[in-house]
Amino acid sequence: MSTLAVPQSLPANISYLAAVDGGGTSTRARVWHRSGVLVGEGRAGASGLMQGSAQAWENIACAIQTATPADLDPDWQKPIRTNTALGLGLAGANNPVWAADLLRTNPGYPHVDLHSDALTALHGAHAGSAGALIICGTGAIGMAQDGDGALRTVGGWGFPSGDEGSGADLGLRAIRLTQQALDGRRDPCALTQAILQHVGGSRAALLNWCGQANQNTYATCAPLVFAMASKDTAAQDLIKLAVDSLCTMAEALDHRHTLPLVVAGGIGQQLVSRLPLSVTDRIARAQGDAMQGAAQLLLKTF
Repeated sequence: MSTLAVPQSLPANISYLAAVDGGGTSTRARVWHRSGVLVGEGRAGASGLMQGSAQAWENIACAIQTATPADLDPDWQKPIRTNTALGLGLAGANNPVWAADLLRTNPGYPHVDLHSDALTALHGAHAGSAGALIICGTGAIGMAQDGDGALRTVGGWGFPSGDEGSGADLGLRAIRLTQQALDGRRDPCALTQAILQHVGGSRAALLNWCGQANQNTYATCAPLVFAMASKDTAAQDLIKLAVDSLCTMAEALDHRHTLPLVVAGGIGQQLVSRLPLSVTDRIARAQGDAMQGAAQLLLKTF
């Protein structure tokens, strides 16, 4: 979406519109001038609400700043918080307590349209039409919209109780295997040895790592699971669990198999080639991304 069809009802105090996609690992922002001209795109650290509103606002602002070039049109105002409207799609925004806290701590943006990253990604993927979406990244959630506009959500319960098949879930399972190998409760393998080196190489280092680890930290172990899969049955078993989780979500979202399905997220993209035909036959190419979806939803509020 290079340009926006900005409505004439846009308030005069709004000079810029920013669409933000924030997860447990990173934040992306796309910024437009009120004329509809694309200003740029930027990236920053995590803004998923499970890591707190303060961090979310900090990285939202940083992503918007990096999206704004120094050589703006000389006739345009400089983008600042008080003249920028936000369309936010954030991981964890489906939690009403976290969402309320984010809005309560708004540092000065005059207009904030907040949704879960699943909803904004769903709208972007299917251009607002009927369809299903599964995001498997640091966390995992699925959402579908039927022809009548009704929404259905699967997963999104948060780590560690939910997010099965996500990067954080894969990492947590790999850490458990490594703990068991160190205890002698199972034989060491290529995966547990790689995980042990990743966290510091010793029992004491692993204990310290676990004491400080959060969702994002556990997700850093997921690439090792995929890297070891060609030679390690334990890694293969973990990936099979992730595949099964994705398949279960797809079935729960659309048991009639009538909706086009988009699979997104770093882990999801790595699982696609391992999915059965019953799922891959339903997979469609995304028409747009989560920032496009956030922009679509934001424009509807004016």
